[in-house]
Amino acid sequence: MTPVASEVYRTGSPRYLPIAEHGLIGDLRTAALVGTNGTIDWYCCPRFDAPSVFASILDTERGGSFELAADVPARTKQFYFPDTNVLITRFFAEDGVGEIQDFMPIADAVDSRETDRHRLIRRVVCVRGSLPFRARVAPRFDYGEQQHTVRVTEEGQAVFESRSLSLALTSSVPLETQGPDAWALFKLHEGEQAVFALDRVGGDVTIRSCPKREAEELFEATVRYWRGWLSASKYRGRWREMVHRSALTLKLLTYAPTGAIVAAPTTSLPEQIGGERNWDYRYVWVRDAAFCVYALLRLGFTDEAEAFTHFLSDRVGLRPCPSGGPLQIMYGIDGRSELPERELSHLEGYLGSAPVRVGNDAVNQLQLDIYGALVDSLYLYDKWGQPISSDLWDTVCELVDWVCDHWDQPDEGIWETRGGRKNFLYSRLMCWVAIERAIRMANRRGLPADMQRWPRNRDMIYRQIMSKGWSVERNAFVQHEDDDVLDASVLMMPLAKFISPTDPKWLSTLDTLGEVLVSDSLVYRYDPQASPDGLRGEEGTFSICSFWYVEALARAGRRDEARLAFEKMLTYANHLGLYAEEIGRTGEQHGNFPQAFTHLALISAAFNLDRALG
Repeated sequence: MTPVASEVYRTGSPRYLPIAEHGLIGDLRTAALVGTNGTIDWYCCPRFDAPSVFASILDTERGGSFELAADVPARTKQFYFPDTNVLITRFFAEDGVGEIQDFMPIADAVDSRETDRHRLIRRVVCVRGSLPFRARVAPRFDYGEQQHTVRVTEEGQAVFESRSLSLALTSSVPLETQGPDAWALFKLHEGEQAVFALDRVGGDVTIRSCPKREAEELFEATVRYWRGWLSASKYRGRWREMVHRSALTLKLLTYAPTGAIVAAPTTSLPEQIGGERNWDYRYVWVRDAAFCVYALLRLGFTDEAEAFTHFLSDRVGLRPCPSGGPLQIMYGIDGRSELPERELSHLEGYLGSAPVRVGNDAVNQLQLDIYGALVDSLYLYDKWGQPISSDLWDTVCELVDWVCDHWDQPDEGIWETRGGRKNFLYSRLMCWVAIERAIRMANRRGLPADMQRWPRNRDMIYRQIMSKGWSVERNAFVQHEDDDVLDASVLMMPLAKFISPTDPKWLSTLDTLGEVLVSDSLVYRYDPQASPDGLRGEEGTFSICSFWYVEALARAGRRDEARLAFEKMLTYANHLGLYAEEIGRTGEQHGNFPQAFTHLALISAAFNLDRALG
């Protein structure tokens, strides 16, 4: 990605950077957000869902941060080292140019014994002239609720110790302490560098320095790892750079020990500034992760699909509850099922957008669409990856039998509304997908299946959607049965192969959605005023829906419209090609960042638009 100026100056900088003014680094176990001003203002250790160490993106005073920047007014640019997740932030000042190289070594690619260190390396290099720099490391453990001490060892490392976690900061420049923080002031001339390494220590992980030569070796090993991983991509289409950045981002959201894929690495970044639509996304949504498997399989990354399949079958169990209840919609990255939600009232939230939440009560919702996403991902893995095992097929049969018994129940739907259960069309659609894909698998491989019951229920769902999901007044398919509220989730109807993309009813629906929910190629999920969802406030356009719209246009043969909508959508990415969940009225990113759902939809849209264009 060509570096784009962010024009962030040290003097007069805002308390909160825009959400989009960040890049992501990680080690396949946790991740950190690095602002274009050089500050790490989100980092959880040792896992995605662990309490934060740096959370100034949620509270600049109490959250904690790792500041590192030129100590003079400077213009900044940020980009990824090509084909990697190594992030470069450059500072352009009157007397020189410097850069920070931020990365987290992948332990399995360097030394598996270092897995628990979760080393975060910040290498500062002066590339022209000379520049003074400043560093301030101010951890605030357990979301800022846990006190800590700091001491400097005889070797010059600063050790931050709290009740539950200890971190060691190694630096090639002298460190001093002030209160609970460590800081440094230093000047570099052209060709000189300084290294900061932040490690988790304790147990079998001892305090260890990071000499400049070792930092160089780790930099090269990390670059090799990401380039080696990306080389497996089979995508050769028109939007290779954006597709590969999305793939690299999805990989960063993978928890390597289990194969789980988190929806986003952050919590409580608001869907509306000042609003209450703030959620914790550091968990595994069955729907999101299943769609991720589809996107990665499309690109040729079968190992990730296999790892997630094992996560589902080994950790989660993938069977309806013994009581006859449904699957959970989400799980912890280790497969745990309890995700109690609570509010952190001591944090003010991004730009004052309270509450800040950890955990997620949506875990207890009924969302029938997850069965379709799940079975479809297994169908694709069976087709493009490895044939699923006989035990997993038995599980699929149990799931499909459960769907046959329960598909006509009202639920909370894909958007996790908190305004009561309804008969959502999308939920019916994905129940149809669950049964239809299972029938395909059984027919292709000659697997045992209830070929009396499954087709009968599949056809019943089809008839109900076509009769009760169609609004004569709207001349379109609608959000839920016997109503006329529009919902962008119906864009999945042709994508899931439920209806022909050129069916007159579908083309009419596409036109109606374009008139009501689309704004400059950006698509709203639905109108909260027309369909109350139990929450206050408005929201921006939903980026996954915008990419679904592109794909629906392409499949309908409206290729020029689809390409224009796609190119417009690309202009809303941040300077690194990353997307949050939503886009506001003036193009700003809202919601947790970066979001897996958005990037997987970009991959799918690019793949299918390429195919439509020939």
